[in-house]
Amino acid sequence: MDEETNPARVVVIGAGQAGSQFCFALRRHGFGGEIVLLGEEPHAPYQRPPLSKAFLKGEMDQRRLLLKPAQAYADSGVEFRPGAVATGIDRAARQVVLASGERLAYDRLAIATGSRPRALPAPGGTLGGVLALRGIDDTLRLRDRLDACRALIVVGGGYIGLEVAATARAKGIPVTVLERAERVLARVTSPRMSAWFEALHRRHGVDVICDAEIAELSGTGGQVTGAVLADGRVIPGDTVLVGIGVDANDGLASEAGLACDGGILVDADARTQDPLIYALGDCTRHPVGPYAGQHRVESVHNALDQAERAARHLLGLDPPAYDPPWFWSDQYDAKLQAAGLFNGHDAQLSHGDPESGRFALLYFARERLVAVDAVSDPASFMAARQLLKQDAAATLAECRAHSLKELLALRKNGEPVP
Repeated sequence: MDEETNPARVVVIGAGQAGSQFCFALRRHGFGGEIVLLGEEPHAPYQRPPLSKAFLKGEMDQRRLLLKPAQAYADSGVEFRPGAVATGIDRAARQVVLASGERLAYDRLAIATGSRPRALPAPGGTLGGVLALRGIDDTLRLRDRLDACRALIVVGGGYIGLEVAATARAKGIPVTVLERAERVLARVTSPRMSAWFEALHRRHGVDVICDAEIAELSGTGGQVTGAVLADGRVIPGDTVLVGIGVDANDGLASEAGLACDGGILVDADARTQDPLIYALGDCTRHPVGPYAGQHRVESVHNALDQAERAARHLLGLDPPAYDPPWFWSDQYDAKLQAAGLFNGHDAQLSHGDPESGRFALLYFARERLVAVDAVSDPASFMAARQLLKQDAAATLAECRAHSLKELLALRKNGEPVP
């Protein structure tokens, strides 16, 4: 077999959404060589978004979290190795070094090592009852704590923090959200949408404190009892969920000499500067469609898209059509669905009535649609995804005159847009 065009063995480091999808994409497109999938956790690859939503609530059992039944890997000729920890990459020898001492040869390598939660940079972060949320075991620990929790402190007002806050309030637990920035969801949406979600949480009884600087977490007998703020306020809590973002797991790649900058740098086909190595998922920074620069996109969509692009490139196939990034978050009875990247927008437009709980915020750059946040408005979200795929982006004037659904129908029918 010609290993340059038909590699005999592909090794994948990381058994999350991106790594698992990459294996099956290779098989779906006809790859007949050996595939070895290395996963640090003892679990078969599973979905992460439900961990802070349905799984935390107890509405989904662990079996339903699996991306595919465990037997599907063997059935597809994928050698899945749970509990296999990669400690190095020897590019010269084309080998992955495992913690067991084994050196696993590869013809092509894919790095899909994901990301890790940031630790709270304050004293008391190692007290009992201070938790992060990234994997199944984290969620099980948090679920157990919530069963007996008297007061929950959520550090960080991002998606995960607010989703956990909503789950805890549904259980009747007092919740305080401490956000260091001046607003919640500051990294992922606009001030208008942030204000709407902050008001939603306040209506459900959450105490939201922004511009909150934590001096320390206090404790007794090794267990957390609260948070002390820099201004002297003391927030009581017997459980603390730290959700202040994640960092890319790019250490293996960096130590192997691959270019990294807050993530492994790859091109639009998930290629590193080493022609034998791909990287995909949360551990990467890469170009995204028409948006300038390199982006770390932490989402299921990005994992699926990069896995597909890498598999096609490896097999010499054409890349898939561009599909804009999309995200979602469930909080109480509100479902936020976002398409595109809002960073760098210079104008906004609202469709629908925020007071009704069903509306969309549209973001424009140079009068062209670049992103949409839709709250409990799936029609606008789906139309936005389709419009953002088009070469000729929807304009501010068009979106003032039409709903996104109407505009999409006009364009599909080839009708002039008044």
